[in-house]
Amino acid sequence: MTGREDRPWRALAPAVLCLLLLAASCARQGEAPNGASAPAPNAAGSVPAAEAMKVGLLVTGPVNDDGWNQIAWEGLQRIEKELGAQISHQLTERAEQFEEGFRGYARQGYRLVFGHGAEFSDAIARVAPEFPDTIFVSTGGRTALANAAPLNAAMEEATYLLGILAAGVSKTGKAGQIGGTELPPVKKAFDAFVAGAKSVNPSFEVTTQYVGSWTNANAAKEMALARIRQGADILFPNADAAGLGVFQAVKENQAKGVFAFGANKNQNDIAPEVILASAVMDVPEMFLRLAREVKEGAFKGEPHRYGMKDGVISLVMNPALEAKIPAATRQKVEEAKQGIEAGTLKVDG
Repeated sequence: MTGREDRPWRALAPAVLCLLLLAASCARQGEAPNGASAPAPNAAGSVPAAEAMKVGLLVTGPVNDDGWNQIAWEGLQRIEKELGAQISHQLTERAEQFEEGFRGYARQGYRLVFGHGAEFSDAIARVAPEFPDTIFVSTGGRTALANAAPLNAAMEEATYLLGILAAGVSKTGKAGQIGGTELPPVKKAFDAFVAGAKSVNPSFEVTTQYVGSWTNANAAKEMALARIRQGADILFPNADAAGLGVFQAVKENQAKGVFAFGANKNQNDIAPEVILASAVMDVPEMFLRLAREVKEGAFKGEPHRYGMKDGVISLVMNPALEAKIPAATRQKVEEAKQGIEAGTLKVDG
């Protein structure tokens, strides 16, 4: 604007300023400009907004492990996206860190905290009574209280099917299972694998070993190589980041006709040239369902269990290697799957 064009507005400035001051005075007295009642200010003088539900997660390994811990992180992200929650995760590699991890979140006002693994159950049993306003959940655990629940999935249903596959594909009649540590859900899934294999071939041989760690990929690889030298041509790891070492051992022995299976997450793409299929647990869906219960005030302190019939457990074939699986074996897998979903085939592990 030129100087001349600006002068009429200058004449109005005092009136405008008075109006602004009057509005500010009304706002300070708690009256909204449109006449509606304004929210009461908090101690700091600002109007409080509805707070997002806070959800925390404790894991025992990196959330980029392409397996167990990553699916927990994906579940937490889904809760953030679909429920508008404020999320946080914490690495707690040692058992002595579990209780303080839970207490830390509870003291910060977190409404829901997941401990991702059966190993968190005892810590929840000790901490939950101290913080009745926080819900504590252990994946694969057993502690159920007024404000605590185990979140379990029937992984054995999918590993039973892997056992059928193993017995149908193996040329040597030998397989090896390699776990992180011997937790009840892991052992149960491994036992179901054995049962599935023996339902096809009663003389099928399966050995099971535990690394004693969920992150030591080198140790897991050495175990896998030892099993391969002893004639195993199917390897099934359930060892989180350590399991990546098993896949490496299998890849190095691909020319010998050795194959592997994935666990928890769909791991087919990690080594698509050797992973025949994966037993998959949809942890993000499990986390979301429970978090929605908490948000809606419908949570109950009791075991939450999901299986194939709930769409949470599945067997995912690697399409690149399906030709390696005999048609008769695929048929047996499908028949068993239908039996499990219908409830006519019970898999206990």
